Amino acid sequence: MEGKNRYRNSESMIVHGNPSFQAAKEAGLLDLAVHNTGHGTLALPDGREFINMCSCSYLGLDAEPEVLQGAIDVLQRERTMDMAISRLRIRLAILDELEARLSTLWRSKVIVTTTASYASAGLLPLIASGHLLPEGPRPVMVFDKSAHFSMNLIKPICADETEVLTSPHNDLEFLEDACRKHARVAYVADGFYSMGGAAVVKELLALQDRYGLFLYFDDSHALSVYGAAGEGFVRTLAGSELNPRTIIIASLGKGFGTAGGAVMLGPSQHADLVGRFAGPLGWSQSLSIPAIGASMASARIHGTPELAKRQQALRANIRLFDEHIPTRTAGEDFPIKVIDVGPEDVAVERSRRLLERGFYSSAVFFPIVPKGRAGLRIMLRSNLSQADVRRLCDAVREISAPTA
Repeated sequence: MEGKNRYRNSESMIVHGNPSFQAAKEAGLLDLAVHNTGHGTLALPDGREFINMCSCSYLGLDAEPEVLQGAIDVLQRERTMDMAISRLRIRLAILDELEARLSTLWRSKVIVTTTASYASAGLLPLIASGHLLPEGPRPVMVFDKSAHFSMNLIKPICADETEVLTSPHNDLEFLEDACRKHARVAYVADGFYSMGGAAVVKELLALQDRYGLFLYFDDSHALSVYGAAGEGFVRTLAGSELNPRTIIIASLGKGFGTAGGAVMLGPSQHADLVGRFAGPLGWSQSLSIPAIGASMASARIHGTPELAKRQQALRANIRLFDEHIPTRTAGEDFPIKVIDVGPEDVAVERSRRLLERGFYSSAVFFPIVPKGRAGLRIMLRSNLSQADVRRLCDAVREISAPTA
């Protein structure tokens, strides 16, 4: 029935996307079971080693000895993996310590969650219902077309509470028009997008000042990478105090180097309401005890000069890559680079050939990117040597060269 799918189309996603996933699997690019060698590579069962160029651990903190020891220490002290009860009722005191430390670092009220996706699943419906906004009518929810799947997935639930719209990517005219037509508007977007590019945060904050626009950002790919305390791209631009019309969520499992998610709230927002009614944020699936200990250790590093050192090393690798490989985000201070290829089969073949040369890259295709705009996704990290980055660039040029 035409027009049946308002927010999701599984049939289109599977029919058009699954052939490319199957081709990637047959090329040996999916379902790789590996061992970590401990010296910067991953090993396949047949002994071949490669460098993972799709790790989101942009600062290498996932392998930092202090972070690993933090997980071990708290596990030995507390002698349990998990509390196995809603944090609303009982939680370990160290979780409060972690949230207090992160709140100080990132100048906001921080609530730690099991994942950033759980945060969106719990928070977006409460925004749609108006309960996390200052008093007034329910807002119209505007999702950026490029917002991450974990947020788009919640559109139908939000639509059960209020009107939901989808805006073209970073389209300020569309958003301002919505603000003129509706008493209250909430905008949902990424801070930095997983396929490259960023939200126009300064302009969005100007619309917030003008119309009272509510802003919800998933800044997972920028946490730890940006800011003197690793607060992320959006938080660095959002002023000294996070206002009650802005919520930022992020993953602790990327640049932060551990596991879980974080919610940054303004000072007057309802932390108790979130804990009681934001679904997964209050269920008995809280952050595991080792992850809390590892996160405490990472938070300590975030308060030292070591953070800036790693951020600088990452930026040096980004600049080096940009000098040799053209991408549409060349010159941007962002670790994700997408090398446009076009046809899906070409992306899969080039990814396969790159793996043969010792580097794993994701072949990205529909529904990750639009049909016919496939590419290779490369994620740069601070703990890659510049020699390895040069070898990577040489390999990319080699597989991209026209064949005779």
